[in-house]
Formats: sequence, C-alpha cells, structure tokens
Amino acid sequence: MLLHIPDILTRDEVAHFRHELDRATWTDGRETVGPQGAQVKRNLQLPDASPLRETLGRAVLEAVARHPTYHAATLPQRTLMPRFNRYEGGGQYGFHVDGAVMALPDGTQLRSDISCTLFLANPDEYDGGELIINDTYGEHEVKLPAGDLIVYPSSSLHRVASVTRGARLAAFFWVQSLVRDDSKRRLLFEMDTAIQTLTRTGGNAPAVLQLTAVYHNLLRSWAES
Repeated sequence: MLLHIPDILTRDEVAHFRHELDRATWTDGRETVGPQGAQVKRNLQLPDASPLRETLGRAVLEAVARHPTYHAATLPQRTLMPRFNRYEGGGQYGFHVDGAVMALPDGTQLRSDISCTLFLANPDEYDGGELIINDTYGEHEVKLPAGDLIVYPSSSLHRVASVTRGARLAAFFWVQSLVRDDSKRRLLFEMDTAIQTLTRTGGNAPAVLQLTAVYHNLLRSWAES
C-alpha cells in the first residue's frame, strides 16, 4: 500500500528540524549500505552515532505515534530509529530494494515490512529528488510538502531522482508490522477507515459494532507476535 499521510510535523517542528540539520555534520551515505547499494547511492546522511540523529529520530517517532492514520496503516510492532539524509549537487540513489532484515541496537532483528520517508524540504526548494516507487501498477513519483510522510512496502523497487538544484532533506525509517502481508494490511486499513467514517457520520450503531468486531477478529487472526 502506497499512502501519503500529511502533516506529521507542524510548520514549527519542520523549522526546528531544519535549523538543527543545517548546522549538522554529514557523512557519506554509502557507509550505511552494502556493496551493491554503494554502487548506486550518492547522498549524505547523519552518522548513525550522531546524538542529533537520536534526538530528531525520537521526535519523529513521537510525531508518528500521535497520528491515527499512521498507526492504522502500519500497525507497527517494531520501528528502526529514523535516519536523515541530504541530496544535493546531483546526488541520487538508483533503483534498489531495502534490506529485508535489519539489526536493532539491542541486538534483535527487525523485518522491514514498510518503508517510510518524511519530507523535510518543500518541493519548490529543490529540483529533482522525486522518490520513484515501482510496483505492479507502474512507477509513482512522490515529492511531498515538508512535514508529510509517504509509506510503502519495503519490497518495492524504488529510487531517488538526481537533485539538480537546492537540497532535498528527509527522515527515513522502517517498520515491522503486526501484519506481515501488505494486502491484508490494506484490507484492515480500508475497514478501519470505513468504521471511523461511519462512526463520525452517525452510522447504524449495531452495524458499526459488528464491523468493528470483524476488524478486530481479522487482526487477531493475522497478527504475529
């Protein structure tokens, strides 16, 4: 499921992130990928050990936790601490698929079900830099306002187009969902959205209750511990 979730960060929060990132020390983004990824990756990242990455990463996780649409779409079980990247001067990232399993700081592993990119620069601040996601329906170009999030299956082939003017700033992270299968997550999300709409518009209460029970029983059946 490819989903645009607006307003994860407020305008003031984006301004704070930008202030901190404009003063940050960046490193070569190829340090965080394997040999294959390093061949097509040309960008800058905050070092993994950077205290700023920890501080801003926790702020991102707090922001998505406040957003009901994010929770409904991802059903998060575990999340990798967000990283931050910068593309400028022709920087790009060729087509690739994200790693299936990633190490967490406590030594456990995270299965990457969902990839998330939180845009931190507005589209008029840079040329190029589109996130291009390839799925069974073709290629989708994504370039969102600062503070907006895109979520998509980590199994998708995707790339970041070359940035030819300005700088593209973003946070990115991966989620292991309670529901591994993307098609099942989509069904649950659509059902949850319908339940919320019926509740807001005064839908038949017994029917809403029954639909809610079906949702939770499906989630109970499909969720993995």
